[in-house]
Amino acid sequence: MSSTNNSHNHVHHTNYNKAFAFGIALNIIYVIIEFSYGLAINSMALIADAGHNLSDVLGLVLAWIASRLAKTTPTKTRTYGLRKSTILAALFNAVILLIAVGAITVEAIRKFIEPEPVAGNIIMIVAGIGVVINTITALLFVSGRKKDLNIKGAFLHMAADAAVSLGVVLAGLVISITYLYWIDPVISLIIVVVITIGTWGLLKESFFLSMDAVPQGISFDDVADFLNTVEGVKEVHDLHIWAMSTTEIALTAHLVMPAVPEDDLFLKKVCSQLYDKFGIEHTTIQIEMNAHGKNCEFNKV
Repeated sequence: MSSTNNSHNHVHHTNYNKAFAFGIALNIIYVIIEFSYGLAINSMALIADAGHNLSDVLGLVLAWIASRLAKTTPTKTRTYGLRKSTILAALFNAVILLIAVGAITVEAIRKFIEPEPVAGNIIMIVAGIGVVINTITALLFVSGRKKDLNIKGAFLHMAADAAVSLGVVLAGLVISITYLYWIDPVISLIIVVVITIGTWGLLKESFFLSMDAVPQGISFDDVADFLNTVEGVKEVHDLHIWAMSTTEIALTAHLVMPAVPEDDLFLKKVCSQLYDKFGIEHTTIQIEMNAHGKNCEFNKV
């Protein structure tokens, strides 16, 4: 005998539509300005930073689209809706950044081999504007960075941009004082390192989540230990924990209970405790009287 119960403890997620719209518009204007000045004064550091900012604009667009898709109603063919799109957006965000890194690296190496004169004072002014814009944009997403990987990706990109722009400002200052033009491509390569380091964690986490790995911050063993200590549970098997989106976690498990509960109160209590202890919103539990049949999967001969 078995029974199944689902827990849907929906959290009221913050609406970031205005933040995305404002951040995207602000950064598109800045990318155009920075790229134009980079070409005008032949600064690889400004062009590299503009390329980085452009990739972040694309990242913000992806993150915004994904956050909208995640709210779509489930259908008969997409029973979870499009929640998973937030994870894919985070993954694509990381990939786009790494592609931008490759292009910047190639051009920076070329400029390092053949340094070209640049106007350090203009670099400082344009990059200084970037520090302000990127900081403002990053602050729009600071409140959601710990709860949503998709929002975290947007925040990290903009925070990294602010730091990178600050580095470009310092490069402009040094060039103005020393006239060492090779500093411009060197700063570009430093930008590449900063972007790569910041992107690697996002790439790894989003890839694992796309493969239905246990989300960071949740210990599989701790969840298993908790279920094993529930009164009346003799054994736990077929325990699976995965991310439905960047904000929602799902769990399925089989609990072996010789004395099957007579009502749903037991299931509701366990589901509520899983949410309170681990933040798992969507729980499905199957109760079995014995452990002879481990699961419902059959291998074809």
